[in-house]
Amino acid sequence: MAKKNLHPEWYKTQVFCDGKLVLEVGTTKKELAVDIWSGNHPFYTGSQKIIDTEGRVEKFQRKYNLADFEQISKT
Repeated sequence: MAKKNLHPEWYKTQVFCDGKLVLEVGTTKKELAVDIWSGNHPFYTGSQKIIDTEGRVEKFQRKYNLADFEQISKT
């Protein structure tokens, strides 16, 4: 026998970001508000910048004594 009222209600939901309608999806929530989505995320828009401010590459090379590797990579 199948149980009644087992599954939650399913809605065609509108997703909003900064008050603008972004897309419509099917979900159990009536309305969704998000801060970031693929339309404004730096990774997807191409505006992401990778900054090596801590010198992580140099720190790694010093840690594992890879001074020879640095000379080879420059040639």
